[in-house]
Amino acid sequence: MTPELTILTLAALLQVVQFGLFAIPANLELGTGYTSSARDRPPSRQLSDKTARLQRAMANHFEGLILFSIATFVITFSDQGSAVTALCATIYLIARIAYVPAYYFGWRPWRSAIWGIGFLATTVMLLAALV
Repeated sequence: MTPELTILTLAALLQVVQFGLFAIPANLELGTGYTSSARDRPPSRQLSDKTARLQRAMANHFEGLILFSIATFVITFSDQGSAVTALCATIYLIARIAYVPAYYFGWRPWRSAIWGIGFLATTVMLLAALV
């Protein structure tokens, strides 16, 4: 497996971890009656600030993971993997890992800077595929 695909797999596992980090407190706060329902009505209780941050961090990773997956597939299927693309993939994963506590603890402006580093790494991968 290429380094980029390995990192993509690890990024997907990070998404699984993020889901667990969010789902456990969300179930405790909202109750399993609500979380296991069809959710046709708004919950009677709101998520705490920290749990809501975990939810937003998870959603943000879904968005970033789409673009990173495209970059990884293009690099892999066009056989253009290099030390640069492997480094960018590693930077993306490190940034996504760092983003979770940055969002959870409300580190401003560092959360946005960390997000930007991951986004830039993905963008460089996409541009490398065109060269």
